[in-house]
Amino acid sequence: MKKAAPDPQTISNRSLLLPYGVPYFAYVGIAVLTQDRVPDEIRYLLKIIIVPLLLFWGWKWYVPLSGPLKRAGSIIYGIIFGLAGLVVWLLLLWPFVETGAEPWSKTSFFLRIVAASLIVPVFEELFIRGYIFRVALQWDENRRAQGAGKALDTALDHRHIRDVAPGAWSVAAIAISTIAFSAGHLVVEWPAAIAYSLVISALWIIRKDLLSCVVAHGITNLGLALYVYFTGQWGFW
Repeated sequence: MKKAAPDPQTISNRSLLLPYGVPYFAYVGIAVLTQDRVPDEIRYLLKIIIVPLLLFWGWKWYVPLSGPLKRAGSIIYGIIFGLAGLVVWLLLLWPFVETGAEPWSKTSFFLRIVAASLIVPVFEELFIRGYIFRVALQWDENRRAQGAGKALDTALDHRHIRDVAPGAWSVAAIAISTIAFSAGHLVVEWPAAIAYSLVISALWIIRKDLLSCVVAHGITNLGLALYVYFTGQWGFW
């Protein structure tokens, strides 16, 4: 007989690392492995094809994007926080930008804007605030309840991220997820990435869902792309 697939509702947090992490690391891996080896157009085309397929494969394991509040409100909040995050990102990255950076070709720019605005916000928010933030929160709860000794093992093997209440948070969860988010960016982007992650964490607490976070992330990336295109400040991207 064919063995039944594990129930997404009961699979351990440790096992969930694979479906949550694979799209993220595939996107990063494509960038690293193809850097200076293939044209930008091919690199981003690979990302646009491969990463959504991985998201589709892992979707049954993911926590819902929506929460207890109305979706329309989360979209509106996402737009507002996304624009605020764009301002924060520009201000904190400004001192480190190379003003003489070369512009992208029209095709590579279009492909990158599709990837950055529609794909990156989904897999990155699922991984950072859908998985890492929640596991960190459960670890922090275990640490305070039973000590640090087995807190991580308990969080990974005996807790489930679906049990985290919408909007739940702790200082440790925010700090750990912010470190993880910043680690995926260039060193010069760390001040902006830290501040931006705090903005999105606040949005999670206020709206109690990932939908608002995904919308905000997409709006910020889209706004950044339009900013560099119309100002010629390609060093920001």
